[in-house]
Parts: sequence; structure tokens; C-alpha cells
Amino acid sequence: MELNSIADARRQISDGMPLEDIVRHYISQTDKKNTSLNIVVRDYRDQALEKADQIQRKLNNGTAGKLAGVVMGIKDVISEQGKVVSCSSRMLENFQSVYNATVIQRLLDEDAILLSRLNMDEFAMGSSTENSIYGPTRNPHNPQRVTGGSSGGSAAAVAADFALATLGSDTGGSIRQPASFCGVVGLKPSYGRVSRYGLVAYASSFDSIGPLSKTVEDAAELLSVIAGRDKRDGSSAFEPLSDYLQATRKNAQGLRIGVPEEYFSDGLDPLIHQMISARLQQFEADGAVLVPIQLPHTRYAVATYYILATAEASSNLARFDGVRYGYRADSKKVRENLKAEEKQLADAFKQADDVHKASLKAQLESLDSPLIRLYKQTRSEGFGNEVKRRIMLGTYVLSAGYYDAYYGKAQRIRRLIRQDFDQAFQKVDVIVSPTAPTTAFPLGENQDDPVKMYLNDIYTISANMAGICGISVPIGFHTDGLPVGMQFMGAAFKEDDILRAAAVTQRQ
Repeated sequence: MELNSIADARRQISDGMPLEDIVRHYISQTDKKNTSLNIVVRDYRDQALEKADQIQRKLNNGTAGKLAGVVMGIKDVISEQGKVVSCSSRMLENFQSVYNATVIQRLLDEDAILLSRLNMDEFAMGSSTENSIYGPTRNPHNPQRVTGGSSGGSAAAVAADFALATLGSDTGGSIRQPASFCGVVGLKPSYGRVSRYGLVAYASSFDSIGPLSKTVEDAAELLSVIAGRDKRDGSSAFEPLSDYLQATRKNAQGLRIGVPEEYFSDGLDPLIHQMISARLQQFEADGAVLVPIQLPHTRYAVATYYILATAEASSNLARFDGVRYGYRADSKKVRENLKAEEKQLADAFKQADDVHKASLKAQLESLDSPLIRLYKQTRSEGFGNEVKRRIMLGTYVLSAGYYDAYYGKAQRIRRLIRQDFDQAFQKVDVIVSPTAPTTAFPLGENQDDPVKMYLNDIYTISANMAGICGISVPIGFHTDGLPVGMQFMGAAFKEDDILRAAAVTQRQ
């Protein structure tokens, strides 16, 4: 069975294929390859098969929703009622959601079948899907390479045919970069276009939920289902929706494409540059207009992002204290260890001379209370190294004496980056760029070099800071055999423009 789009699934169903067979196809693919690729962290096959039976009856009587036959996987950071939402972290590995995220409910209302929960970087912090308690996810095109991140499981699931489409989340490129590495379509909607209700927050002013799929048309159709105002999300926009599927049927005639010089300079793989240039020449031949533009504050984007996003992360993750929910350190051991320390210091105090008694007394008085010790132990054991790194950095830039020097200044630069895009979109409809500077890198290569890892998001971060939309579309394969992605960015709430450009690219 080969299903390359939602339209394919509909045709198969129309020709008489039982919906159960479609679900079993994806279950079979998962059983064959997941052990080696580590994409799916939990599947709910029995529930999916039961759901297929229910939807089949609706298909038979003509009452099924528009996504009937669409089998999907969900990034393990989006809440599904009655299912574990672990964020690939020890902190939440057994936490079960008590409600559906808005995007989940909207998919279910249109009869999508949600088969699996997908691996990711812990709390969506990473660019490779190596920071997970479940272990790294491997690229279906080459298992010795990463999938990108943090939505690596979501991208790999589509590439490996574990699902027809998936949902991911994008804070600084976490849908688009893995889409590029895995050779699929990844769409980040404008901030506020899709409700964040039910998404476990990393950086609340950056986070977006979006689809990953095999075709641009599928991304457009899924966006039309999950997008729209949600009164439960205060950042959800009132902006009306466009006809996204119709946008994918337009040609390139008259499309104004901005080409920023900052995105095609040193650091970009030369072959990726050549591949994108060839596509742009084809756009010109098809009637598009290429417009050179400048985004002068791009050079500050990575540093600015990692100040602001980590600051928000340190605040958002403060809720994980081991008291209300999630992982908790062994409180009995915490108390026993604290008592042992107190006794050791007290015994030393009794035997100490006058010179050392003052120091020992100060140590005794500075010991944490049992509750504070529980907080510290829980967070030390529950969070992985990358999450701890970002919490510490975020706490630092928000601390007294550094707030204005770092956080305040970064907010001002964020505004300037947004202004760069606003000015550019007065001249152009979309902006083109690489999605990532290279193809998927080897597993483990950047694990000990956080700065090098962070630079993988150099072309995607700005869209999140400006609140605009972006999409990565595959444009072929590098000489190393790995996929290459090309990114289009559009003005806020102009998803129809980037879908149009991406659809033309996929047809070229």
C-alpha cells in the first residue's frame, strides 16, 4: 500500500479499502522499523482500530468528517486526554493528560485517527532529537544521522511511513529544520493562528503548533482544520482564515520572492546554495519576480533568541517542583540525607576549636529546609542536561543586575528584527532561504558543542521572533544522499502566500 497524500487515502477508501486496513498498514510499518529508528514512544493501536471501526460506519452512511482515513502521530508535548504526555522527560514520564489540546479536539472532530505519540527533544529543547529519555531518534534516510529537532519524531514518522501526517511544535525551527533533514513538508503557522491550549510550554511567546506531511496540499488541509480563534488561548488571533487549499493550486505568475543576502553567505553548504538557486531560476521562468532584500538584524538572531527563549523557559519550567504533579524525588531519602548532614556538621562543631566553630555554625544555618531540598533534588533528577542548561541561562539573564543588560536589550533587538520583516513584506510576498545550513549531521557530533548545535536554527529562528509564518519544502537530495529543504517565510497570517510558493516548488 502506498499513501502519499490525504487525497490518496480518500481514493483508496472510495475504491472500497476498509479503514482498518489503512490503520494496520501504519501499525505494520511501525512494527518493522521502530526498533531501529526509535520514532514512536507509545502507540495506541487498539484505540486506533476501534476508532477506525466507528469512522467506517460514518463513512458508510455519509456522515464522516473531512479527515476520515487520515492516520496521524502526535509530538509528545501536545496533550491528549487519557494519554501520557511526557515531553520525553523523566519529569513527566508517567503524567497522564486529563484533557485534549484544542488542536487534538479539532482533529478528532473531523475523524482523524491518532495512532502514536512521537519522540522529541526533552521539553522541545534541542535541534537533533538526541535529548530524550527514550534515546535518540534516527533518520529514516540514514540511521547514523539525526532527524533534527525538537520535532524529530514527527518528521521521521512521516518520512518512515509510520503515519500519513503528524503534528509538531516550533519554537525556533523545531518543525521546519527536522522536516528539512527528513525530506518532508513542515509548516509553522503565524503566532496566534493555531491555539496553544494543551501544548506544554517551552517559550510561550515563540511556540507554535503545526503539521508535517508528505505534500504541501496536506499541510494546507490540516492547517484549515486546526487553525482559528480559541477562547481558551489568550494569544489566539481573531484574524480570519484563508482558503489554504485553494492557495496551493495557484501558479508562480507575479509572485514576488524576496532573496535576503544575509541568508546566502558564509556557513551555508555550497551545494544547498546551488540547489536553491536552481529553484529560484525556475521560479523566474514561471513568472515570479525575484527581489533582493536585506534583513540587517539577522546577525543578532541566534543570540537574541537564546536569551529570550531561555528566560521564558526558566519561568515556564518553574512549575515542575515535585509537589503538584510529575516526577518527585524520594522525600524519605531527602530527609534522611539532610539529617545525616546536620548530624555530621553538629558532631564536627562539638569537636572543633573556636577558629572553626564559626564556619561550621554558618554551614549548619545555611542548610536548606526539607521542602527546598526536595525541590532541588527533584529538578536535578527530573531534568536532563540541556534543559538544565537553558533554565540556568534563562535564570541568569533575568536576574537582578543582568536583566537590562541582556533580557531588556534582547527584547529591543527582537522588535528591530520584526521591523526588518515588516519593511521587507512591503516589497515582497514571501522570503526564501535555506531551512538549515547543512543536511542531517551524524548522531553525537554536536552533543558536546551547544553553540554549534544552536546554529542549526540560524535560518528559522527569526520567523518565531517576528511571529510570522514559515514552511520547509523538500527540493531534492544532496550528494551525501540526504534530503535538502528550502524555506519560505510570509507575513503574519499570510499562510496562503507561503503555501502557494511551497506548492509551486513541489510541482517543479
